[in-house]
Amino acid sequence: MKTLAIAGTALLALISTIAPSAVSAGEAVPLELHHQIHGEGAPLVLLHGAFMTIETNWATSLGELARSNKVIAVELQGHGRTADRDEGLSYETMADDVAGLLDKLGVAKASVMGYSKGGNVALQLALRHPARVDRIVAVSAAASDKGLAPGHKEMVQHLTADMFTGAPMVAEYQKLAPKPDFPALVEKVKQLELTPFDWTADLARIAQPVLLVAGDADVVTLGHLAEMHAALSGHANGDVNGPSRSQLMVLSDTTHMGILADPAKAQQVAVAANAFLGTPAPK
Repeated sequence: MKTLAIAGTALLALISTIAPSAVSAGEAVPLELHHQIHGEGAPLVLLHGAFMTIETNWATSLGELARSNKVIAVELQGHGRTADRDEGLSYETMADDVAGLLDKLGVAKASVMGYSKGGNVALQLALRHPARVDRIVAVSAAASDKGLAPGHKEMVQHLTADMFTGAPMVAEYQKLAPKPDFPALVEKVKQLELTPFDWTADLARIAQPVLLVAGDADVVTLGHLAEMHAALSGHANGDVNGPSRSQLMVLSDTTHMGILADPAKAQQVAVAANAFLGTPAPK
């Protein structure tokens, strides 16, 4: 059971997949998203992974990111201090929630950096609200369930909230959630994980520069990362063709969770993100 609990904790934090829910984003009741603002500079929205909070996702990198940006760190539907809604989770709805927060803050346009689930929300924000997005850093995100490691869904099928008994993330959730119901949140995330989807082709509509980041042993396969990079106007032989508008960064000897669990790697990603965000886009 201990082994299953560890596997469950890792897998449920991997959320880099989702499909549209039965309820359209336009029907969802708007949420007040908990957010924190750090630093000064161009606005950068941070979007966490599943079951995470601002602190648990960005503790080792927020300081570096805030050195060069006005960081707007967000907690999404049902996570941290943000309330849940009756409808299931969807990237579309969460992207609309973020756009609503930008409206509230008077931010016309911002770059967006997201990890796992948050990475897909960032991509959906660019698809649904392109005028609001400057640049995107998508860490361990996937645009199709076909791009996930073999066996991932089979493992998710067996996950239950009981497997997380005693896990720190549960204690954090119980402490922060306005109306805590961890089993219900697990089921929402699980259903999203088990729903087939594929919007890789839609990535071609994203005109903004995108930095894709993943580990070489990530739940997102290297083949799918290459497919996403190509769809985002990435190309080969820059000596002849010039630099790509979008970039791909793969960390060696790194798992999905390792990107965050290793402070040195989290710092490496933050430094790379700052460099990407501060470099003029190729013409």
